[in-house]
Formats: sequence, structure tokens, C-alpha cells
Amino acid sequence: MTDQQMNQLGKTLWAIADKLRGAMNADDFRDYMLAFLFLRYLSENYEAAAQQELGADWPEAEEGRNALQVFYDHNPGDAAEFEDLMRKRVHYVIEPQHLWSNVVRLAQRESADLLTTLRKGFEYIEEKSFGDSFAGLFSEINLDSEKLGKNYGERNKKLASIVSKIAEGLSEFSTDTDTLGDAYEYLIGQFAAGSGKKAGEFYTPQEVSSVLSGIVTLDSHDPSQGRKPRLGSVMDMACGSGSLLLNVRRRMEEPDEDGVRGSIGKIYGQEKNITTYNLARMNMLLHGVKDTEFEIWHGDTLENDWPMLREENPAKKPQFDAIVANPPFSLRWEPGEATAQDVRFKSHGVAPKSAADFAFLLHGFHYLSDQGTMAIILPHGVLFRGGAEERIRKKLLEDGHIDTIIGLPSNLFYSTGIPVAILVLKKCKQPDDVLFINASGEGNYGKKKRQNELRPQDIEKIVGTYRERTEEPHYSRRVSLDEIKENGYNLNITRYVSTDQAEDEIKLKVVHERLTDIEERIRKATKAHNEFLKELGLPLLAE
Repeated sequence: MTDQQMNQLGKTLWAIADKLRGAMNADDFRDYMLAFLFLRYLSENYEAAAQQELGADWPEAEEGRNALQVFYDHNPGDAAEFEDLMRKRVHYVIEPQHLWSNVVRLAQRESADLLTTLRKGFEYIEEKSFGDSFAGLFSEINLDSEKLGKNYGERNKKLASIVSKIAEGLSEFSTDTDTLGDAYEYLIGQFAAGSGKKAGEFYTPQEVSSVLSGIVTLDSHDPSQGRKPRLGSVMDMACGSGSLLLNVRRRMEEPDEDGVRGSIGKIYGQEKNITTYNLARMNMLLHGVKDTEFEIWHGDTLENDWPMLREENPAKKPQFDAIVANPPFSLRWEPGEATAQDVRFKSHGVAPKSAADFAFLLHGFHYLSDQGTMAIILPHGVLFRGGAEERIRKKLLEDGHIDTIIGLPSNLFYSTGIPVAILVLKKCKQPDDVLFINASGEGNYGKKKRQNELRPQDIEKIVGTYRERTEEPHYSRRVSLDEIKENGYNLNITRYVSTDQAEDEIKLKVVHERLTDIEERIRKATKAHNEFLKELGLPLLAE
């Protein structure tokens, strides 16, 4: 499917969502819409694997029964063994009556059994499908919500309408895994656009994700060498719907300038919001990431409650080759008395209660491998605020860990209009200066409706400047640590790279000569014109 067709699929599905949700809150409707898309993906993937597994024994579908139901009916004694095989093959099981094809059939007939079938299907996938991999996946999908209708009948009818329209929209397109995954991302973006400030909880604009992924996938020691051949692991400690992590994966698997594809080991993410946590897991699976290839933890990053990360043996401490993050901006938090001794903070200091920005940064940096790269999006305040944040900045700078600071235009995010910065950190940094890139100047971004956006050429320029560490007036500059010390460890980008263009020098003598010449030409033209007026007997112009 072409990019144009993929975009059209996303737009078709969004038009359906926009029409059907009615008075329902966009965030609530999002969860139903995306859950049904996910069920469609799981079902198609499962049926394709089942057909391959059964081979010549795969039957034809019959009126009112899908092919898998026909197999179960004809081979009741083999069902348990077949499901065990499918758990090994695709790592989950869906019973025939819960497959999307049967759900659509019930919806199109407006069967009274639709709501019950969906409820049982979601419960089965969560609880009996395969271990803990799908536990709680649909926990936020309330099929009994009054937002769908006041009673069972109204809710059943609303769900029938949603499912039927989605099936109708999908029928116009060839929907392979990548296409459905991209359509899912498109819908997340559209719902984010309508969610305002709440969008920051789950969505990082794709173009911003592309900048971060472009940076962390380059060689950490010398970015000019190009993309790494392999990333063993990537982690996002505030992963939202997982779009940043998927962008890193996509960047690694694309052919580089030599036509060589890279590879990525395992994807790790952490998310506090339960609804967004489930979105992230669905997003991974919809993009063809196997459940053995990613691990998303539902928990509080600042509390560091992920058991995997609480390993006390330093030799066994998890380390990640790339870390990307777009954490909540200036989140208030409550560090306790013991926080100062937390292994993540005791070397650098504790972020103030008023803004947890550096707490997120230090959390990620603690788990960054010695050969890795970290790119994190933070508000500009972290660059110049005093007190505890100044002390943390100073320590990171003197230890040689802050590699690059990139200023982005304002109004890029749905959740806030403030300009933000990308901080790039390394434990293996080689240059003894800090590269400042000010991409917020006019001409370095485009406009799209009410938002600003980074265009492909803008993204390429930012990543290219980072890669080659080039300097350009009013755009980028390498600044020595001595100069930064002289400025009190203030990293305010405009202090080092101003986008203001100096006005052209006015040369009075040249301007005077031009004005004199113009006046002489006016005098001659007026005299010539008056000669014509004399012949016509008309009043003359003043000379």
C-alpha cells in the first residue's frame, strides 16, 4: 500500500470516528475505536497463522460460521491441542466466536448478542489467551458504560454501528500489519489534536519523534560515521502510546545510505497511566513487534517501581543503548528524605519539588549504557533555572555528559504552546564542547493549521547538524566549557546562538547619491511632460 493509500485509510477511519462519537468525549471514544482496530488485527493475524498451521485441514467458511468455527465443530477433540500449538506459534488464542469476522457478522445483523460476545471475547484474551502477556489489555474498555447508551439495547446498537462502520471502512483497503499500525498511529494523532493539554500524556508528534530517533540511532562516539548497525535495547521511561519507541525501531530497520538495514534488540517502556499503557502495548503488537520483543511496565518512573530496574547488584544493573523520552513538563513531585540517597540522584542532586524535569533526566541517564545516547525533551527552564537545577547542570557539564542542546519552535505540541529543547547526553562523549542548535528561527519550521511543524527538510537539517557537528551563523555553534562557566553554567540557547539577524549597514553617501539621481530623473521627466501639455493647451505641472 502506498503512503497516500495509508493516509487515506487513516482519514477514512477518522471520519468514521468523528461521525459516530456524537456527544461522547473524544478520549472515551478513542478507546473503543482503537480497541476494535486491535481486535481486527489480532483476529486476522490469528486466522492467517491458524490456516498455515492446519494446512489442508483448513475448512471453508459456511453461512454464519467462520472457517475456524467450522474446524472446531468438526474436530471438537482436537481444539485443546490446536490452541496449545497456537500459543506457541503466535503467543495467544482467540476462540472462533470472538474473532473479528464473527463480531462484524453480529454487528451487521444488529444481533442482541454483540455486546455479550465482545465482553466475553475481551475477557478471554486477557485472562486465558496466554499467560500475563495480555493481562488487563482491555481493562479500560467499559462496554457497559452509559456513555454508549442508557441500557443494554442502546449500548448494543451503538457498538453495532461502530463495528459495522469500521469494517466497512477497512474493506476498501488492503490492511497488512504495517498499514493497520500506521492507521492506528494516525488515529492516535488525530485524537491527540482534539485532546488539548491531555494529549501530552500519550502523544509525541511524529516529526519530533523523528528528530530524537535520528539522533540516538547514530554512532555514539562519532555520529558522522552514520547509523549504528545494531541497537541492543531502547528505553522510554514515559512512553505514552509508544510512538517514540516505534520511531526508533523504524529508523533502525530502514536502509541507510548504503542500503544496509540495521536491527534492534528489545524495546522497553514505562507508563503510569493505565489507559495509555494499554495503548502502548496494542501499538507495539499492531506494528508487528512480538510480545517477546518488547516489555512495557505499568508504574511510576519517579518512584522507580519497576522491579527490573531495582537490581541492587551494580554488575546486573539494566543498561540501555538508547534512551528517548518526552516526560511531563515541570511535573510537581514529592521527593522524600531518602531520595537524596537514591542511586539515580545521589551523584548529581535531587530535582526541586516544583519541577521533576531533572528527576526524569537523571533516571534515564542512570540506566544509559556507557556506549549509549540519550535524547530527552524538556522545557527551556532546565537550561537556566537556579538552585538545585543549576547544581545538577553544573555536575553534568563538568563531567562531560551534556553533548548537544537543540531548541525547537514553539507550538509543536498539542499539549502546550511553549518552546521546548532536546538535551542529548552521553557517558562516552568525545568533544570537549557543547553543540547548540537553535532551530526555532523563522524559516526552520512550517505551519499547519493552528500548529507549527517540523518539515522533512527541517528534521534533516537538525539531525545533519548534530551528525556533522557543523556551525552555522544564527543556527548552530560549538561552545567551550570555559565560556559556559563564564556564563554561570547557564545554557539558555539564545545566549550562544541568537536567531536575530543584524540589520544591513546603511551607507549614507550611497543613499544620498541614489536620491539625487532619482530627483534629477523626475525633473527631466516633468520638463518633457510639460512640453506635451503646452502643445495640447493644458495646465503645466510644477517643476
